Amino acid sequence: MNSKADLAIIGAGAAGMMAALYAAQSGVRPLILEKNEKAGKKIYITGKGRCNLTNDCDLQEFLREVPVNPRFLYAALKALSPQDMMKLMQDAGCPVKVERGRRVFPVSDKASDVTRTLLRLLSQAGAEIRYGAEAEELVIRDGLIAGVRLKDGSEISARAVIVATGGVSYPSTGSTGDGYRFASQTGHRVIPPSPALIPLVTQEKWCAELMGLSLTNVRLNAVYNGKTVYSELGEMLFTHFGISGPLVLELSCHLRGIPLDALQVTIDLKPGLTPDQTEDRLARDIASGGKKQTVTLMEGLLPKRLAAIFPGLCGVDGQKPCAQITANERKALAGRLKALPLTVRRKRPIEEAVVTEGGVDVREINPSTMASRLIPNLYFAGETLDVSAHTGGYNLHIAFSTGALAGRSAAKMILT
Repeated sequence: MNSKADLAIIGAGAAGMMAALYAAQSGVRPLILEKNEKAGKKIYITGKGRCNLTNDCDLQEFLREVPVNPRFLYAALKALSPQDMMKLMQDAGCPVKVERGRRVFPVSDKASDVTRTLLRLLSQAGAEIRYGAEAEELVIRDGLIAGVRLKDGSEISARAVIVATGGVSYPSTGSTGDGYRFASQTGHRVIPPSPALIPLVTQEKWCAELMGLSLTNVRLNAVYNGKTVYSELGEMLFTHFGISGPLVLELSCHLRGIPLDALQVTIDLKPGLTPDQTEDRLARDIASGGKKQTVTLMEGLLPKRLAAIFPGLCGVDGQKPCAQITANERKALAGRLKALPLTVRRKRPIEEAVVTEGGVDVREINPSTMASRLIPNLYFAGETLDVSAHTGGYNLHIAFSTGALAGRSAAKMILT
């Protein structure tokens, strides 16, 4: 059955719901078309089910956490700042709290409370959500968007359309790349999607031997063509396929356009010491070690499981007594403590990514409105856009803020 709407929004995720809320508050009654049976499916899994909905930082701090197209977000973050988002939740009866790294969560630690609050606000504002409504294509007439054709053949006519369908990460939530198809249909360039915030597969098989071992207070370094592309202090994790954890997920956001076989990745296991201080410390330990085996010596410097294999990674016999360690072997041990090399082969599959890198080319989107530069009554928001950030609530807030700006802008255009 065909129907009409002032504004049609494709997708009831974070971006789509916020777009509808801002549009409704601006005086337009929006219709959200959601192919799933419920809204906000990806919100439910963010923050390990707790929903890290934003980060309590200022604009410049926020943009420093966005490695892909940060300047594009200025207007969106002014339309809905992290503090605006926190106030929105608080005022709507969903109190929030700030945790380590300024990450913001609902006090209840339940992602469902965030979605429930947004749905209540949408209902109060007069927005409508139509579930099981899968968009098939955009309807274009005379160079403008005329509406949305659904998979069942029905058509929703609309004066403007916002595409907020997400990327291709976590396809079980409904993010299956539909927005890229709609963008291509209207002549937009789509940057091929790739995984971001994703673990990395390494060549080294010894990583699997350390599966489950977490390293804290280490520095992960990555160099390409003589230039440092990433160097941060924090935590990482060994897995059966390679490496994961916060540092590794962040690193994965900085690999755009870099051939992984040319990337040099190292772990600084003693970031608080200079190379000379590391060797001096090791020399003292060796001198006092006597008959103590090298493996035992390393247990004083490293987690036991890593210490067990570390001498072998340096070409040193782990059973050798300290008194027999040569100067070259000492240098090898000290060198690997400061730069333990890893060979990255590939990223894990995009279906496992926290977010998608790539998407609608933002050069073809007006950053002040989120409107298409090709079709004036078409808007894009959220992960469909080629913008991605580090972990910490930034990506979800990008969805909220770009949605807010798109909804407000579309309403203004409709009412003008």
